[in-house]
Amino acid sequence: MNEAWKAFLIDLDGTLYHGTHMIPGADELIRRLNEKGIPLLFVTNNSSRTPEDVAVHLEHMGIAAEPDQVCTSAVAAAQYIAEIAPGCRVAAIGEKGLLTALDQAGLQLTHDQPDYVVQGIDRAFTYDKLTEAARWIFGGAQYILTNPDLLLPSQDGLLPGAGTLSAAIRAATGAEPVVIGKPSGILMKFATDRLGLRAQDVAVIGDNMLTDITAGVNAGCGTILTLTGVTTAENLDTFLASTGVKPDMICSDLHELTQLITR
Repeated sequence: MNEAWKAFLIDLDGTLYHGTHMIPGADELIRRLNEKGIPLLFVTNNSSRTPEDVAVHLEHMGIAAEPDQVCTSAVAAAQYIAEIAPGCRVAAIGEKGLLTALDQAGLQLTHDQPDYVVQGIDRAFTYDKLTEAARWIFGGAQYILTNPDLLLPSQDGLLPGAGTLSAAIRAATGAEPVVIGKPSGILMKFATDRLGLRAQDVAVIGDNMLTDITAGVNAGCGTILTLTGVTTAENLDTFLASTGVKPDMICSDLHELTQLITR
């Protein structure tokens, strides 16, 4: 374990749980980190939930969590815009987590001549919403994408993600969005700033080579891959080749991870 790492940014789905089922050892990992006073943040590309919703979801599975420990792509997107253009006009295509984050950042939600179009997962996405988004962007609005995930895991199988909806908007407009969530380093910087630490003092823990580990590398953080979700022992070599990045550490499960980072 790298002794320079003072805190951890921990992915959620695929790392600590699958849907509503906790991955074995997730509760012990967080408990041990808390007992040792090691700072941590839960960092997720999911823009549909508020930090409060995420914390409740974790608590229901027996994983200790507070809302102020949760960094979502929605909150990071709202912060990103608010720092550039405080109080500007924003049109949102998304769900509760995104709408709440934009409102709490002091941005004006509108459907009339927005300065920014912010898009996340929207399970009520329609042709009319696609038309609106295209017209807003043609009218000069800047396009922000909370996260580029093409697919989402669910208990019933895979679902189209925010990146799939974005593909339609990009095809219609030719516009390339500013991407906030992993593998972009923007969400990672938002999280490390909240911790008050330098990127090199923090390690990212996640199961996805394409998002978690690549984001950590892009942000200059340490990286720990867990073979608990998207990346497995069977497909690891394929992901190493396709991403061109290599995690600093690889753990087969969360019990091994806990032993390594809390011993």
